Amino acid sequence: MANLTRRSLLYGSLGVAAAGALTRPHIANAAATTAEVWWNQGFVPEEDVAFRAMVADYEKASGNKIDHSLVPNAPLRQKEVSAITSGVVPDLMEVAYLPFTPLNAWDDKLLDLGDIVEREKLRYSPIALSSCYHYNNTTKRRGYYMVPMKLAAWPFHIWKSLVEKGGSKISDLPKTWDAFLDFFKPVQHNLRAQGMRNVYAYGFQVTGNGFDPIMTFNHFMIAYGGKDFITPDGKLHTDDPKVREAAVKALVKLTTPFKEGYMPPAVIGWNDVDDNNAFHAKLMVLDFDGSISTELALHDKKEEYDDIVTHGLPLDNDGKPLPAQVVGFGPVIPKGAKNVAAAKEFINYMIEPKVLNEYLKGGLGRFAVPMPDFAKSDPFWLKEDPHCTAHTQQTLLGPTLPIYEAYNPAIAQVDAEHLFSVAEFDVMKNGMAPEAAIDKAFKRAEEIFAKYPIAQS
Repeated sequence: MANLTRRSLLYGSLGVAAAGALTRPHIANAAATTAEVWWNQGFVPEEDVAFRAMVADYEKASGNKIDHSLVPNAPLRQKEVSAITSGVVPDLMEVAYLPFTPLNAWDDKLLDLGDIVEREKLRYSPIALSSCYHYNNTTKRRGYYMVPMKLAAWPFHIWKSLVEKGGSKISDLPKTWDAFLDFFKPVQHNLRAQGMRNVYAYGFQVTGNGFDPIMTFNHFMIAYGGKDFITPDGKLHTDDPKVREAAVKALVKLTTPFKEGYMPPAVIGWNDVDDNNAFHAKLMVLDFDGSISTELALHDKKEEYDDIVTHGLPLDNDGKPLPAQVVGFGPVIPKGAKNVAAAKEFINYMIEPKVLNEYLKGGLGRFAVPMPDFAKSDPFWLKEDPHCTAHTQQTLLGPTLPIYEAYNPAIAQVDAEHLFSVAEFDVMKNGMAPEAAIDKAFKRAEEIFAKYPIAQS
């Protein structure tokens, strides 16, 4: 994989006349200013190297100073919430958890950054834009409260060697949803028959920790026809029989393998990284996890890295393409920031297409570039590495929809209460009927959504 270099970044930011692609005066060499920036620490070290290089090139080109902190994701979440609550905020911070932007946009705690997004709007993919377009309950309007820089989808991750040892072939993977998932049950049986008694078919997140179990349930519900659980107008559709049926089917498909012994018993207590660790230990054949962090954790171990298959979503049971839910990450500027102009200038620099493309490549492509033209023209994204190719195709080139938080922040509270994880526990541990568990979750969701009315234009 290609690495980020200072030369490539400088070319993207300073070679305006030669490249002919960037003509806006994003860097104003007036009185030098300092912007305080909080950023997510990378999952792989290369991401931090890429960010620091981008900062250094910006400082050299602008004369400004970026006082940046690279903070691990979980502490950054707490730090950002505390800052918004206290009003003592930095000038810019990268979103550390997905409900942060929609909830704080609703409460009018963030600046509308539409003026920045508009400059590159034609280059962005529709999914990147919709992921950042949130409702403000004070202004009664939607706006771009986060600038898209990174995109991620949820692919399947498969150990090819375990599939083959279990008597099957990756080339034999079925094309439709249920058949694809059921393919891995006999693989487990055959592995167990060979003495591998601690290997399971699946490592699905059915826990009440983190965002992975939320996205897992969402994708399963969408696979069974429940895409319109929440629609772009922000309305909840728990009264739609099709949505209820899809939710029940998703619940059954996720809980039955647990009850039948196809998932490790510990899955009900896993956190966001436990499935990664379990997959790396070859505790299961198939995992479902966001981005290609699972693969990149082994990128310096070629044999293992090449043994993993990154697989996009199969077709639905009727043979039609399934939309992938995609998440966007990027910077926000909280209200109360002291150096708004400097923060905006740095964002403008970071999203200059060549700069952004090289930054994400420097991070080994864990996140997809939000600008399709670069994905199609730069071989890095779709030709050089099968993991990156599969993730980029799922994120940018197939049918997509944003996470439901983009439609209504009420779902953030639904997710905070892990209503569908509770439903899974009710079925797996308490013996509740799936229909009753979904009705219980839907009733609570309706109560929450009543607190978040969205005015329709």
